[in-house]
Amino acid sequence: METRFRLARMSPVILVFTLGLLILPLVFIGSAVAGKLPLVIPGALLVAIYAWVWLGFRPRCFVVHPDAIDVIWPLKRRQIPRDDISSVRLIDKDEIRRETGWRVRVGAGGLWGGFGWLWTQRRGIVQMYVSRTDGFVWIERVSDRPWLITPERPEAFVRALSNERTG
Repeated sequence: METRFRLARMSPVILVFTLGLLILPLVFIGSAVAGKLPLVIPGALLVAIYAWVWLGFRPRCFVVHPDAIDVIWPLKRRQIPRDDISSVRLIDKDEIRRETGWRVRVGAGGLWGGFGWLWTQRRGIVQMYVSRTDGFVWIERVSDRPWLITPERPEAFVRALSNERTG
């Protein structure tokens, strides 16, 4: 049996930031149409970057199977074997701070969330795919770096993954 969990809806702060960023290519391209032709290049570059983030960095969903978790992006798929997951738990911002110490995001951030790597003082690199400022799930791996994600219904995600571990 499989259980699908979409990436959670954006929190209000990320939604506002995303909407602001989505206006930028419109401003550049609109200015180019109005006669400032050199602005078409940065506008087109932003559109390309935004498409790249949407297609390659922002996962669509997480699928819990008895033997693995599939992480599905529009252009790729990655599987985490169940026997490589040592634990899964809900975690809040304060716990993340205590667990990781000082952090720096490496990858896409702000547009639809934060995706890529989170370099941390205490844990090194953490895979990060978050679209909210709450509802975090921490997946501890046996042989690879941990993951920090925000699936829809985070409690149900943890429960599904925990049930698959024990059942």
